[in-house]
Amino acid sequence: MKTVPLKPGVYQMLDANDKVLYVGKAKQLKSRLSSYFRENLVNSRIWSMVRKIANVQLILTNTEAEALLLESNLIKQYHPRYNVLLRDDKSYPYLRISQQTFPRITIYRGGRQSKHHFFGPYPSAGAVRETLNLLQKLFRVRQCEDSYFANRSRPCLQFQIKRCSAPCTGEIDEASYQKHVQQTIKFLKGKSEAVISELVVTMDAHVALLEYEKAAECRDLIEHLRQISQQQIISGGQANVDVVAIQFASQNASIQVHTIRNGHHLGNRNFFPKIPNTIESESSILSSFIAQYYLQRDPPQEIVISQAMDDQDLLMELLSREGYKVMIHTVQRGDKYQWVQMALRNAYHALQTELASKTNIEQRLVSLQKVLNLSRLPVMIESYDISHTQGEATVGSCVVFYHGLPAKSDYRRYNITGITGGDDYAAMHQVLFRRFEKIVTSDGKLPDVLLIDGGKGQVAQADEVLTTLNISGLCVVGVVKGDGRRAENDQLIVNGRVLKLPSHSGAMHLLQSVRDEAHRFAITGHRQRRQKARTQSGLEKIQGIGAKRRQALLKQFGGLRALARANVEELAKVSGISVHLAQKVYDQLNG
Repeated sequence: MKTVPLKPGVYQMLDANDKVLYVGKAKQLKSRLSSYFRENLVNSRIWSMVRKIANVQLILTNTEAEALLLESNLIKQYHPRYNVLLRDDKSYPYLRISQQTFPRITIYRGGRQSKHHFFGPYPSAGAVRETLNLLQKLFRVRQCEDSYFANRSRPCLQFQIKRCSAPCTGEIDEASYQKHVQQTIKFLKGKSEAVISELVVTMDAHVALLEYEKAAECRDLIEHLRQISQQQIISGGQANVDVVAIQFASQNASIQVHTIRNGHHLGNRNFFPKIPNTIESESSILSSFIAQYYLQRDPPQEIVISQAMDDQDLLMELLSREGYKVMIHTVQRGDKYQWVQMALRNAYHALQTELASKTNIEQRLVSLQKVLNLSRLPVMIESYDISHTQGEATVGSCVVFYHGLPAKSDYRRYNITGITGGDDYAAMHQVLFRRFEKIVTSDGKLPDVLLIDGGKGQVAQADEVLTTLNISGLCVVGVVKGDGRRAENDQLIVNGRVLKLPSHSGAMHLLQSVRDEAHRFAITGHRQRRQKARTQSGLEKIQGIGAKRRQALLKQFGGLRALARANVEELAKVSGISVHLAQKVYDQLNG
C-alpha cells in the first residue's frame, strides 16, 4: 500500500488467472484499497473476494467524476462477478426508452428487448438514478407508468416543477416531444456536442420569432450540457484514439496504452517489456513495442505517443493499408495533451510499483538464502503438493518459480495411479520420482530449493527419491501448516529439524506464496479429474469401444442400467460388438 497514491482513480481486482474480480472507483485510492485489507472484515462476500486477489491494477484520473465514467465502462466491458455480489441489486441497471408515440424513460433490469432503446449497464442503482434525475431536468421526457399516463386530465406536479413536458394532456405536440426524445438518446450516446448544435439553431429560431422565453430555455439547457461535457474524461466528439506513454528507469520500462473509442475512455493496459541491455533510449523501446503490439490487433487511425520516435514515418506506413491511414504523432496542447499526461502519470505509478515489487522479491530471496544457509541466491524453486477427496482422483502438482516469480509454462500435473487411496506419502513419492527421473534422464535443470507441502513424512519421501536417483546437494524444505491453519503459525522442516520463522519474515512469505500456488494448482487439477470421472460412463474407459459403438450399445438396450444387466451373449448380438469386446464390456460394468 506504500506505493498507492492519495488520488482519484479506478482499481481492478484480479485473480491468479488475471480475470477481473471487481472494478471500483475512489476519490482517494490508498484509503479505499486499505479498507479491503483489514483483519476485521465483517462482510463475508468481501472476504471471499479478497482471498482470491492476486493483483490490483490502478488507473489514475484527474477527478472523481472521470473515475465514475471509467468505472462504468470497465464494468460494461468485463462484467466482474463481484460487482454483482457486492451490491444488493440482482442485476445491472439500465436506462430504457420505450418505442411508443410518447416514449417513456425508466430504470430497467432484466432481459433486453431489441424494440426498445437501452443504455448501460450502470455501476450502481445510485448512478442510474442520478442520470435519470439529470435527464428529467434537461429534456423533460416522461417517466410515469402507461396506465397513469393514459388517464390524466390535467398535468401532474412533474410538469409544474419543469421535470416533464406533459404530453399526457397535450401540453406538447408529438413532433416536439419526439425531438426531446432524440436529444435524450444522443446525449446518452455521448453526442452532447450534436445536441448543443441543434439547440443553438433552435434558440436562434426562437429569437428570430421574438419568443424570448423559449430562447432562454434553450440557452439554459445549452449551458447545463456544456457544464456536463466539461466533467467527462474525454471530449472532442467521436474520437477513436490510442494513447501510448512510456516511463523508463533502472533498465525497466512501463508502457501504458489507453483506449478511447467514440469519445469514451474504455480503460487502459500496462506492459512491462523485457529490455535488452543494448537498448537504452525510451524512443527505441516505444518503437519496438508499437510494432509488436499492433501486429496482433487493428490500430485506430490515430495513435498519440508521449515522445517522438526516429522511425515514426516507417511505423505509420507499416500500420496503414489502402484506404485506411494510421497517424502516429505527439501533441503539445489541448485535450489530447491532457490524455498523454494522464497516461504518463499512470505509467510512472505502475513503474514505481513494479520496481518496489522487484526490490521486495529480491529482499525475500536474500532472506531465504540466509535462512537456508545457501551458497548462492535461490533462483529456481519447485514446490509439490497432493490433492484428492478421500483418495478419489488423486493429483500431484509441480509449480516452478524463477527469481521469485511463477513460471507457469513449467508447471506440471501428475495423475496418480497404482497406490492405496488416500496414501499421501505414496502419492508424493510417485510424483517426485516421475519428475526427477525425467530430469536425470534428459539432463534437465535441478531446482535450488525443493519445497514440499507437508511434514517430516513427505520430506522423507523426497529424500528417498533423491537418494534412489543419486541426486545430492539439493535443499529440501517442508512447510507444515500451523495451529488453526493460520499462516503465522506455519513451520519449516529443514535438515530434519523444525524451524519457526517470525511472521514478518520475507523468506517465510516467499515460501508460503510458492506453497499456496502449488496447492491451488493441485486442487484445480483434482477437481477437473474428479468431475470428468463422475460425468464419464464406464463404457468410455474400454479400449476398442468408440463413440459409434457406445451409441449402438446404449440404443440397443435403452440406457446404461439395462446395459449393465445384459449378459455376454446379448451384448455380442449388437452390430460391431465381437464376443471379445462383449466380454470387456461385461467385465467393466459388472466388475
